[in-house]
This record gives sequence, C-alpha cells and structure tokens, in this order.
Amino acid sequence: MLSRDAVIDWLLGSDASIRWQVMRDLLDAPESEWSAERSKVEVEGWGAKLISHQDEDGQWAGAAFFPRNFPASEWKEIGQPWTATCFSLSQLREFGLDPLSERAKRTVALVGENSRWEEGNQLYWDGEAEECINGRTVADGAYFGVDISPIVNRLLSERLGDGGWNCERANGSVRSSFATTINVLEGLLEYEKATGGTAESIAARRLGDEYLLKRHLFRRLTTGKPADEAFLQFLHPNRWHYDVLRALDYFRSMALLTGADPDPRLGEAIDHVRSRCLEDGRWALDWSLPGRAWFQVNAGPGKPSPWVTLRAMRVLKWWDDKHAQTTSIEH
Repeated sequence: MLSRDAVIDWLLGSDASIRWQVMRDLLDAPESEWSAERSKVEVEGWGAKLISHQDEDGQWAGAAFFPRNFPASEWKEIGQPWTATCFSLSQLREFGLDPLSERAKRTVALVGENSRWEEGNQLYWDGEAEECINGRTVADGAYFGVDISPIVNRLLSERLGDGGWNCERANGSVRSSFATTINVLEGLLEYEKATGGTAESIAARRLGDEYLLKRHLFRRLTTGKPADEAFLQFLHPNRWHYDVLRALDYFRSMALLTGADPDPRLGEAIDHVRSRCLEDGRWALDWSLPGRAWFQVNAGPGKPSPWVTLRAMRVLKWWDDKHAQTTSIEH
C-alpha cells in the first residue's frame, strides 16, 4: 500500500486544478502558495484546454445547454451532451479558475450578453426553468461574481414540503430528489460564500441539509434501503448526478464556511468511503457518463482517479481532524 505521502505525490503530479486543491485541502499550505498554483489553471492543463474550446462570443458549443444543432437522436443513442456553456462553466468552477482573472470576468460578461437558454430564450444569468439547472447556475454565477439573487429567490419559492427540491415539481412531484437537492444546495452555499446569504436562503439551505441528513445521504426514509445503488458508486465529473462522495464534499465545504461540526448522520457514508479505498491507498472511478465531452479528466472506470481520490482524502481528513479535536477537548 502506498503511504499517504506517496498518494499526495501522485496527486501533485496531476493537473494544476488538482495540485492547488491538494496544497490547500490536504497540505494546509499558506494561501500565497496555493493561489500561485491556482493561477496556472487558466494557462495550462485541463483549464487552459477547456478555455481553448470557448467560442468568440463567450459560449461553448454555441449554446447554453445543448450544443448548437445537437440532434435529439444522439442523446437517445449515445447520451446527454456535456460540451455546452452551462457544463463548461461548472467545470471551470470545479477546476478553480480564479474568478477575479480577466479571462473569468470577460467570460461572465460575454455569456451574459450572448447566451440564452433554449427553454424560454431567457438571458443566461436570469436562469432557466428547472431547479437542477438553476442550482448550478447560482453556483457558477455566485462563484464568478454575478448577482444571481433573483434565481436564488425563485429557488426558495420552489422548495418542497420535505425540505428539498425536485425538477419534476412542475410536473406534479411533491417529493424531493437527491440529485436536484444537491445541485441547489451547492448553489446556495456558493451564494452564501459570496454574499453572506440572506436569512431566507440560509434557512432553506439548512432544511435542504436536513433532507439529506435524515436519509444518511443515500437511504429511503420509508424502507431504510438505498434509494439508488448508484449513489454509492463514485462518479466524476458528476454534472447533475448525485453520489454520497459529492454530498460529503458539500457538507465539508458547508462546515468550513459555517463552523458546523460534522453531523453524526454522515458517519455511514464516511465509512463507505473508507471501505472503497484501494489497496494502494487511492480511490477508483466507478463509472462515467456517456455523451459528448471536450476531453476526459480520468483514466476510466475501475482505475485510480485523482478527482475521486482528492475528494475522498479531503473529506476523511476533515472528518478525522474534527473528531480528533473533540476527543482532545474531552480528555
């Protein structure tokens, strides 16, 4: 088995988008060091490669959600495409493109001027109709410095009685979904990071947190069985899909912002993540989404993934460090 230091060295040998997060989240490096590494996202590796596919009008693949002239038959035969503007912006946020960079500012402005949602021809930063899409738009907009308060207010009005959200609400659903809820929660958290949030947005986020926590991140309330076995399989990039590692990474980020202690109801998901560690100390990608993508950032299902490993290691570090502090205080 590789030592922790060896796994970290392996991660540091990956892309700049991985390296700066390893420095910040696993090595506790000072901001001056990890921010210098983060600045490389724009000019090298995956970040630069994704930027190279950007259209002159600021969009990707010529449109907001679907690539321009995308045939519906391709989605049915191959899978949903991931090359248009909304998914590219989310990936740049995940990579850590500095929102204060000129490239980021120019992109935000051009997208705001030129991109419109296919659903209703709304301006991009005015939001779409589905909660899942709007959750990610809030996350991207807040991260990149856009005022997306109107979309936040819309999402708050669309929360269901059980505390979460569901894109099928407009079609009559009264039960939340794990996937839509995590997309909205990530958006509300980015909004809170950027603006401090509002009393209403913070209250809604907490109710959404409770929706997932009551279900231990993956179980049905009615039977206690996994709501979907795929929730226990690690995916990357997640796009709009849910898994417990994505949820744990969200709760870690939330706790770092708010100072909240790890909720004991996360423990079962934490144990699952531990159990999935490979013999060499890394974590594998379990599956990946079909459909158009600009390029791949993992070696493939069944193989060690820098992204899954980074997420697993920082979630476990946060959990273990917090519990070590609690034990120390008690003694």
